[in-house]
Amino acid sequence: MLKNHCLTYFELLLFRVNPFGGTIRNPLKDKQKRFKWGLLATLCLILAAPIGWGLLKRLEGETPAIHMTLPKPVFGPSQPFSVSISDRKTGLRHLRIEIIQGEKTHLLLDRGFPSTGFFKKGVIRETELAVTLEPREMGITDGNVLIRSTVWDYSWRNSSNGNQRVAEETVLIDTVPPDIRAISNAHNVSQGGAGLVIYRLSEPCPRSGVHVGTDFYPGAGGYFEDPSVYLAMFALRVDQGRDTGIYLGASDRAGNTSRAAFRHYIRPKRFPRDTIRITDGFLKRKLPQFDAELSPVADKAPVDQFLYVNRTLRASAYERLSAVIPDTRPGMLWSGSFVRLPGSARQAGFGDRRIYTHNGTEVDRQFHLGVDLASVKHSPVPAANHGKVVFADALSIYGNSVVIDHGLGLQSMYAHLSRIEVEPNQTVDRGDIIGYTGSTGLAGGDHLHYAMLVHHTFVNPLEWWDAKWIENNVRNKIRAQRER
Repeated sequence: MLKNHCLTYFELLLFRVNPFGGTIRNPLKDKQKRFKWGLLATLCLILAAPIGWGLLKRLEGETPAIHMTLPKPVFGPSQPFSVSISDRKTGLRHLRIEIIQGEKTHLLLDRGFPSTGFFKKGVIRETELAVTLEPREMGITDGNVLIRSTVWDYSWRNSSNGNQRVAEETVLIDTVPPDIRAISNAHNVSQGGAGLVIYRLSEPCPRSGVHVGTDFYPGAGGYFEDPSVYLAMFALRVDQGRDTGIYLGASDRAGNTSRAAFRHYIRPKRFPRDTIRITDGFLKRKLPQFDAELSPVADKAPVDQFLYVNRTLRASAYERLSAVIPDTRPGMLWSGSFVRLPGSARQAGFGDRRIYTHNGTEVDRQFHLGVDLASVKHSPVPAANHGKVVFADALSIYGNSVVIDHGLGLQSMYAHLSRIEVEPNQTVDRGDIIGYTGSTGLAGGDHLHYAMLVHHTFVNPLEWWDAKWIENNVRNKIRAQRER
């Protein structure tokens, strides 16, 4: 009976019966429950991790980058500039550009940038915007202004307004063009000749001078006690006549420009014609000197090769000459008239309209932009005046050449030399031997090709050999201004 009424230990576990009353816990079942809850917690953590990580990234505190590129510290009536912005983390949200003058703030740009995705990150991470400031249209007066550019990102920092970065630059607004006017008189210039004008500026300008047609001749200050007074050498090319416009021009730091006419008189000239016969013997003798430069026309006839030399190589020689000759030295390095090759006879004049013929047929035309002087073979060549050597080397059709800078935009050139006796940057006095005559380059015989240039424009050397012309057109004007 007792056995029947008693439960075994295994029966108690099976039926979860407590012998003292109630039931008991099943350890196996509890383990299963703990596993289920742990699995659920793990799944929640796995799902919550990206969300938390995303939220954490949206709370990043790195400010965006911003940089303003201003071309100059002075702005004129219309001035473009650029603003570069970037944000690698949450992307760009907003850009605002303001112009602040005194207590007034003028809005120049207010632009938002799009976002996308669950976390609303910015679509644009970096960009550069071009803007233009037009002070008059915005009611901004001349004077200093502060340009303030502010950029925000898509961070949730700062009450979800994002991180911000500010860039500021102070510039001067100047919308008034400079005043420029001539104060010298008697501006007479011959076709193919040079001239000088003295003028006054209302403010310092980085660019001012004389416009002659499409050519520009820069002026320079520092010659007179009054710093507002400048002077400029200018020239009229041989192919420019009476209808060529000549006027003063100036551009200030803000880019404001002004022009002013001044009294002048252009003397037209009739340049003689000179026929040059190109023989087969001349071609056979001269063309081999240009073999290194004739590769583009190596398979052409000799006369075609000559035309390439006379046209293309002539133009490239002038371009090289213009490139290697630096800006003229300040001040007037020369004094008195320029000397010519002693004991020489003139073979060809400046501005001659040369007509080249081959076997009786005209093949080319060119202006002769110098004076050919012949003496005995390999005659010593003197420097025409005081100056500094800026070029001493072979120069294509001109052969061995020397160029001397005399200041004030004036330079002398000596070509076809058989030998050069000076080096670049060497200072020379009038009469110093700089080389010897020859026939290098496109020369038919031993002679000196002598040329004068005003700011890279060939001008008539006869004017600079004439002491009276220099006195009337250059020195008297400078002297009169200094005596005022």
